[in-house]
Amino acid sequence: MQFSTVGRGVGRIVQVVSLMAFLSIPVAALNGEYFAVPAFVVSGVFMFAIGTALARGFANAPDPGTLHGMLIAASAWGVVGVLGGVPFLLIAWTITVDPLPAWMNTPAINDTTAVFRAPLNAMFESMSGFTSTGLTMAAVEDDLPRSLHWWRSFTEWVGGVGVIVLTVAILARPGSGSLTLYQSEARSEKIHPSIVSTVREIWKLYLGFTAAAIALFLAVGMPLWGAINHAMTAIATGGFSIHADSIGHYGSPLIEYAVIPVMVAGSIAFPIHYLILKGELRNIYADIQTRWVFIWFSIGSIALTAVLLLTDQYETVEEAFRIALFQFVSATSNTGFGTATIGNGTEQAWTAGATLLVCLGMLTGAAAGSTVGGLKLIRVATLLKGTLWQIRSIFSPDTAIRKLRLGKRTLSETQAQREYTEAAVVFVLWIVFLIVGVAVLLWTHSPEHPVEYVIFDVMSAQSNVGLDAGITGPEMPETAKAMLFFNMWIGRLEIIPIAVLFGALFRTAGLYE
Repeated sequence: MQFSTVGRGVGRIVQVVSLMAFLSIPVAALNGEYFAVPAFVVSGVFMFAIGTALARGFANAPDPGTLHGMLIAASAWGVVGVLGGVPFLLIAWTITVDPLPAWMNTPAINDTTAVFRAPLNAMFESMSGFTSTGLTMAAVEDDLPRSLHWWRSFTEWVGGVGVIVLTVAILARPGSGSLTLYQSEARSEKIHPSIVSTVREIWKLYLGFTAAAIALFLAVGMPLWGAINHAMTAIATGGFSIHADSIGHYGSPLIEYAVIPVMVAGSIAFPIHYLILKGELRNIYADIQTRWVFIWFSIGSIALTAVLLLTDQYETVEEAFRIALFQFVSATSNTGFGTATIGNGTEQAWTAGATLLVCLGMLTGAAAGSTVGGLKLIRVATLLKGTLWQIRSIFSPDTAIRKLRLGKRTLSETQAQREYTEAAVVFVLWIVFLIVGVAVLLWTHSPEHPVEYVIFDVMSAQSNVGLDAGITGPEMPETAKAMLFFNMWIGRLEIIPIAVLFGALFRTAGLYE
């Protein structure tokens, strides 16, 4: 096993991510939060030093193969999730100790910022950001300094499109193993034949959508700081907010309706956006995933509206529809913005039926090739159509030539079996780790927490959503935080690379032959 190749790949990714800390310095300065500048400087230098040591130490390692790509992806996302917690940790301790002169504008410590003095809380927030999840240890986001608002949004914005995608855009050259790394981050879509060109095209689209979202949010009355942060986390389908009650803070139906198309845009694959912007509008309905994004969002929103109305959850049909539409799109796009309280931990807000329906949306996710988590609609379609295809095969003669139609693709029997098996393996592993997470939270929490709320929070972590039912927070047991940290990590990479990493580590340790 060429761990030198893995070490070099991880080092390059950490080098690129370190630039994020340096780019955050002007943001802190422009907001007059000079106390955060040393924290960002130290964080950037620390990360860059680690990345450079790895990249240079293994400079002569071979280019990665498929196995190395998976190991690099799994390792890099874990390392970045941990190192991204350093700014949270340093800023929290800077405010507490306050060794700086008065002109540095160090604020008084508050309970929300103070939680990040605990390394696990800082790492949890970072992993939640980079995996574009949005679960938070911040009890009242409004109390955070703007420098941490920005760092949270920045990690989600970069994490939504992928740290490897960012690294390929900045450092890669054609023929350097870029395709292997790109695919290891649960991506296979290509806009151009060259992966480097594809990645750079993705970033152009991403920047354009972010700018458009900022303009839209400003137009409907959202203040500038909120528009910038929410645009970044909406298009990343991340869900971090600068307010404790998320988009519901504004109390504006117009803002709520305006956020929905941005979440939908984040749910559609980048190549489809590229084709649509080129004028090929038929892809809105011709592409199987894009078509099902709109169908599934519509069916789920209508079903959730009916459940909320039948349980007298809200006073008017419009309010029930608006909340159902927003929450189902937010959950299924894996964004995690909220406009309503789903649960209060031990106190029930939504019924079990409504809660589990949203869980179903979180499980499926939206289109592969977008910024969403979850199983992805193409994998769900493969499982459903593939299962029917397998059942029909029982009644087919052995000599029959069987094919599986999946969107515009016609798969041979061999291709169909391979793709069906892959989807089934991911689904089974997904459910296994979901059960493990639920078991850990049930073990660590009071039995007064409704089971559906425990399932909801674990599903939210593993599908990288960020909605919560009042269970996730700084007061959680440390074991539960560590479990959700793990769920977020495996969910972002769709489990297989993590399984490969642990397999390699066990083999190296001689735990099995």
